[in-house]
Amino acid sequence: MRTVRMLMTAVLAGAGLLGLAAPALADSPTPTPSASGSPDTAAPTEAGTSFRTATAIRPDQPATADASTGDYLYWVLPVDAGQQATVKAKVTLPPAAGRHGAATWQLDVYDGLRRRQACTYGASSRSAERDAGSVELSCTLRTVRGWAEPWSNDPLPGSYFVRLTVTDLPQEDLGQPVHAEVVAATPDRGGAHAVDGALAAPLVPGAGAATPRTKGDGASPRPAAMAEPEGGWSSGRWSDRWIWTAAGGALAALAGIAGYRATRGSGRPSRVPPGV
Repeated sequence: MRTVRMLMTAVLAGAGLLGLAAPALADSPTPTPSASGSPDTAAPTEAGTSFRTATAIRPDQPATADASTGDYLYWVLPVDAGQQATVKAKVTLPPAAGRHGAATWQLDVYDGLRRRQACTYGASSRSAERDAGSVELSCTLRTVRGWAEPWSNDPLPGSYFVRLTVTDLPQEDLGQPVHAEVVAATPDRGGAHAVDGALAAPLVPGAGAATPRTKGDGASPRPAAMAEPEGGWSSGRWSDRWIWTAAGGALAALAGIAGYRATRGSGRPSRVPPGV
């Protein structure tokens, strides 16, 4: 009975430690648009035309842009260690009566070193027939690592640039108006994807800088890159893998104690009758 009680205590202790992970993972705040609709929280309605002028967006924040067929459209968002980014785009095409053939659209994602990251799944390139009203694209990246070997192409924490453009279409269709919608999700994949080590600083080119862009009769500053995600960069300092490690260690220790008590017997030495 004592052994059973100790095993039950071990299980309950492990469950209590695992329960600590839920509040810790819920600490990261979710951006909430303000009632005043300030520029910091309002959904972007235009896109940049290069890496330097990419429009900053937040995860799960829809962004739109009106452009011309043939333009390069750029957005940038922060992706932290342990997160897996999925970018989705929808392009509303010009009326079919004014188009001359099919068009192929391409969605690319680059990290802070401007290395193109491969999609693990999703259709990052699609062809829209002449009579199609829209085309939808998506790209899911690998989980971002806290650090990587110099020879690898692992995605690292920092700014991620999204580029949307048309790659193949009839020459006569260049310049026609299109409407683009982009949204990116960055769910945390948990301690199973965590690694030891972290970068000294996330890869954020031009963090805190602004690139002037002439608009109308004045200059309008545009952020070159988003400095950090909501709640700051984690850089691998926290992982729910710590909870699993602590719980596993506690369970192993309690199981060892229970096993020792179960196998050592009563603990009383047997007596040998005199004269034997």
